[in-house]
Amino acid sequence: MKHRVAGSVVALLFAMIAVAADRPTLKAGVFEPPRAAPELSLDASSGGKLSLANYRGKVILMGFGFTSCPEVCPTTLATLAQARKRLGAQGEQLQVVYVTVDPERDTADRMKAYLGGFDPTFVGGTGTPAQLAAVRKNYGVMAERKPLGNSYTVAHSSSVYLIDQEGLLRGMMPYGRLPDDFAHDVRALLSE
Repeated sequence: MKHRVAGSVVALLFAMIAVAADRPTLKAGVFEPPRAAPELSLDASSGGKLSLANYRGKVILMGFGFTSCPEVCPTTLATLAQARKRLGAQGEQLQVVYVTVDPERDTADRMKAYLGGFDPTFVGGTGTPAQLAAVRKNYGVMAERKPLGNSYTVAHSSSVYLIDQEGLLRGMMPYGRLPDDFAHDVRALLSE
């Protein structure tokens, strides 16, 4: 009896290793096991509603930020634009989604103009404060409005989420990674 249980445990371990070995190695931190990316329904900068389901079959890189951000957001978006260019023809199989943390200023039109300066294929998402708070909660994203002179800024999480072609949350890339790291991970996910 003990040998059968031990044999079953060993077989299970080998099966788990085999499944993990089939997955490509990502440079991003990985979600293991992968889980369904929380769906969202926001106003899209491209018009209509933004839903992750609209991009099934593509890899999605999803970040959170705002159009008045002085440093982190433009750096991240420039990095993602460079990564998309490095993918060449595979870049057509990538969708960048950028969700605002500043619904008071970031209308769909403002996000379209802002994101278009980095790459015209990038899509932004905005909505009511309650809608956006729910999306942030689902992804574990922090955003806090802070006074800045006569205006304000928004301190926020700056990682980018990697969602595979089937809509599974596969990884989270921290701020400051190179375009080649993103291109590597997108290629890895596309190769599955």
